[in-house]
Amino acid sequence: MKISNEQLKLSANTIRCLCSDMIDKAKSGHPGAPLGMADLAVSLWLKFLNVAPGDPKWPGRDRLVFSGGHASALVYALDHLSGMGSVTIDELKNFRQFGSRCAGHPERGLMPGVEVTTGPLGQGVAMGAGLQLAAKKAGTGNRTWVFCGDGDMQEGISHEAASWAGAMKLSGLVLVYDSNGITIEGSTALSMADDTKKRFESYGWKVFTCDGHDYDAIDRTYRRAMKVADAPVLVIASTHIGFGAPTKHDSASSHGSPLGTEETKGLKAALGFNPEESFAVPEEVYAVFAERAKTMNRLAKRWRRQNPSITCEMREPDYMKLIGALPKYEVGKSVATRNACGEILNAVAKVVPELTGGSADLGPSNKTELKGFGDVAPGAFEGRNIHFGIRELGMAAIVNGITAFGGFRGYGSTFFVFSDYCRPAMRLAAIMRIPSMFIYSHDSFYVGEDGATHEPVEHLSALRTMPGIISFRPADANETAYAIAEMILNTKCPACLMTTRQNVPVLEGVRHEGVAKGAYVIYESGSQGMDTLLFIATGSEVALAVEAAKRLASEGRSVRVVSMPSMELFLSQKCAYRESVIPEMMKKRVIVEAGVRFGWDRFRIDHKTTRFVTLDHYGESAPCDILANEYGFTADNVYNTAKSII
Repeated sequence: MKISNEQLKLSANTIRCLCSDMIDKAKSGHPGAPLGMADLAVSLWLKFLNVAPGDPKWPGRDRLVFSGGHASALVYALDHLSGMGSVTIDELKNFRQFGSRCAGHPERGLMPGVEVTTGPLGQGVAMGAGLQLAAKKAGTGNRTWVFCGDGDMQEGISHEAASWAGAMKLSGLVLVYDSNGITIEGSTALSMADDTKKRFESYGWKVFTCDGHDYDAIDRTYRRAMKVADAPVLVIASTHIGFGAPTKHDSASSHGSPLGTEETKGLKAALGFNPEESFAVPEEVYAVFAERAKTMNRLAKRWRRQNPSITCEMREPDYMKLIGALPKYEVGKSVATRNACGEILNAVAKVVPELTGGSADLGPSNKTELKGFGDVAPGAFEGRNIHFGIRELGMAAIVNGITAFGGFRGYGSTFFVFSDYCRPAMRLAAIMRIPSMFIYSHDSFYVGEDGATHEPVEHLSALRTMPGIISFRPADANETAYAIAEMILNTKCPACLMTTRQNVPVLEGVRHEGVAKGAYVIYESGSQGMDTLLFIATGSEVALAVEAAKRLASEGRSVRVVSMPSMELFLSQKCAYRESVIPEMMKKRVIVEAGVRFGWDRFRIDHKTTRFVTLDHYGESAPCDILANEYGFTADNVYNTAKSII
């Protein structure tokens, strides 16, 4: 189907009017970007983008990401005109309202065509890299197109992702840079003086430039971009923010506020539309989009016939194969859970072929390398090990892109203290409800000699405050195995694993069912009742609690030790189970964790009979055994703490 420039222009101007109407009606939104990007968007959608409105999950489709999620009105206008997701005019009128699929920033899962949730700038660039890497690995042959703007280019995550993608020669990834020279505060010259073209060329990208409102120039540039076979591509398109608005053309004031009734009327008049009509779409525009949809729907059907074995659906893991692959660790041995993690990952990788990921340059320390499964390398994407370099945030967002693509379980790894760098991407994974996996080693002050900067103290507590994410801090090697199994079996949300640098004893009484429910009784002795001394611990501190409890049991005391590898999972269990593990009548409690106390008071019944062995200050540089003695993380101190409430 041949599309004329006049048809492109009419379609783009229709989108400009629709977006302005949506934002005005909502009294909220960002008109500047949709008005400026409309020409680039319709040219791509109607001439080059392989998406099938009748088959939104077609595996061979191109992935389209709006990294600048504030341009969401443009996304919804495109969906409406094309029939993608059956977005109605009434839904456009409900933009940014409670319960609407047309959310303020595009959200994965609300409607077809939104591949990933964007909003925080730059993350769409990095997730786009992950999506395209997954496409290469899946052999779908598609491209990933990412619309981005000046804000994305300023965010550090875009630098991380662009550097990595260039090093990998990740062809098929095309960034369309809406370069309008304006951010919220005014001209980009206020804070930006770098040469984007030279920067991306130094990363190894192919860079093209064009006028973002010249349809012939856009056409030529997109065609050139699609011919590049050995590098990612950046298209720098010079545009005007607020294009067509009478007084807000090229103005920062068009970025994040509605144009207003009079300005919108002026925009419509300037574009040849009736100023008094709202949400008007010429039949010719519907017809052009419908014709393109027919062509793409036919292409999708043919592709599916020719590629019946390629699917991007998330596969439910084979439970029996997975559990059967888990290593078993002998009670009494001493194993660092990071070492166990490495052995377990390699064992399950043989039965979970979709598992792929790597580390932010810490593979030898995190123990996350999948041995014998090959590396992702420049221009070669078959391997399952990804070397992300020292780019924690970029890594986490790329992992999200891999996982969001479907058919893969992406994981990324670093020291737990650097989860601070990953947190924004982890949060988006939780919002998207995708099962990205984050593996963190060196989980406490036992890092030792590296000192306070490398000893996570508040991180577990902070992680637990994030809704929609599950964290595991296993007590020993066997709990680590069961935690990894649960992470893989979970396909509904992201999960994190925290492992030790130091050796910890392999404990008796570890149970898979207990790990799956977040907490369980790992040791008890004596008649269980009101006088029972109840210990609650996580990670390496479970062994301390067990040792202290055994000493008290030898003195005739009734004791119970609860291992809580996942507070979130435990709190999600039914009341009856929670009560069976931590009965309310057991008021004498000692809570032990090598991190801040925050969050643990929920398990305190009586402040007079509950004690905490926690760490509410930063660490120091010293051998870990010395720090453990100084900070009270010894069986003797846990024992004495318990004795103080008898």
